[in-house]
Amino acid sequence: MIVRLLSALVIAALAMQTTFAADKPLKVFILVGQSNMQGHAETRTLEHMGQDPRTAPLRDKMLDKNGEPKTIDDVWISYLTDGGERQGPLTVGYGATEKKIGPELAFGIVMHEKLQEPILLIKTAWGGKSLNTDFRPPSAGEYKFPEETVKLFERNKIDLAAKQAARKEVTGKYYKLMVDHVKKVLADIGKVDPDYDPQQGYELAGLVWFQGWNDMVDRDTYPSREQANGYGAYGEVMADFIRDVRKDFSAPNMPVVIGVIGVGGPTSEYVDGAVRYQKVHQNIRDAMASPAEMPEFKGTVAAVLTENYWDKELRDLKIREGKLNDQLKKLQAEKQLSRQEQNAERDRLFQEEFSEQEQAALKNGISNQEYHYLGSAKILSGIGEGFAEAMLQMQDAPADTSK
Repeated sequence: MIVRLLSALVIAALAMQTTFAADKPLKVFILVGQSNMQGHAETRTLEHMGQDPRTAPLRDKMLDKNGEPKTIDDVWISYLTDGGERQGPLTVGYGATEKKIGPELAFGIVMHEKLQEPILLIKTAWGGKSLNTDFRPPSAGEYKFPEETVKLFERNKIDLAAKQAARKEVTGKYYKLMVDHVKKVLADIGKVDPDYDPQQGYELAGLVWFQGWNDMVDRDTYPSREQANGYGAYGEVMADFIRDVRKDFSAPNMPVVIGVIGVGGPTSEYVDGAVRYQKVHQNIRDAMASPAEMPEFKGTVAAVLTENYWDKELRDLKIREGKLNDQLKKLQAEKQLSRQEQNAERDRLFQEEFSEQEQAALKNGISNQEYHYLGSAKILSGIGEGFAEAMLQMQDAPADTSK
């Protein structure tokens, strides 16, 4: 009798909890950026996460015991990128291609696990795009080359008018595409999330921005990038971006997470050829993080240093592999090895240089270049988890709207 009574109470409690969750507005999170928001980690690199006890638990939430991708219940995604729109329940394949992942998978898993309610992700990301031009928000005004760059063009007889016209043609294009797609999805959420009830409504619960590479390498826009505050204009436009998306989505206090570019890890730990980029890389990182320190954004904007999720072990292995390849090229030049001899020599050198565990890490942990976080699911999933944790902190803390 007692057992039946307890069972009935548990069932009733679960039913009440389910009803309560269904009555709550659907939480919607917007993910925006360029190639690293797209994500260039091939799904095969997920297995490498299992070799580290710190990341194995997250990997187990992505793959089943047979190594097959899981579908995350009650998390839906609409993703607009170069090849068009993809949508459906969250799983692998919402990266730069259907064989890759980005930060969205770990972000969705962690947010759903912590919130214990259905969520919708709207992701818009395109490779090779800048904030200063492509994602330039309306309130930032027309893009104009800085005076120092204009003088350089004049000295080198470069057609300023043509350069300015080319920028004008694409200025704000991807900002508009992002806004239009988000509004399109929100106008008919049921097309993405078949469980959505219009009576329930939705809440724009946060936006994650992950970008930076194209601005970092743009000398025309940031001619003084080696100097202190050389990327100051980035922070200013980022602040305009935050204000404008909040206005365009009628969400004045929508939490915003800025993913600060961190390729290579902390600049203080740079080695070899990367050392010469320390100052430039640190300057862009400081500028990207700066809006989170502005009084008007207190408590509603957070900067996540993605350098903290960099995998130093994979980087060091990649460096050693590069030196081995240089050694092989030298041998080839000296001895004129045949293709078969080259392969045999490479195998020999590889076996001498790397342990079995290191060989497995190189084979299974890396699928792209350093500027794409080595195409490592371990790195990008750590970043996605970091984005979620920062977002959750702002969800828990009431926004300070005082200026």
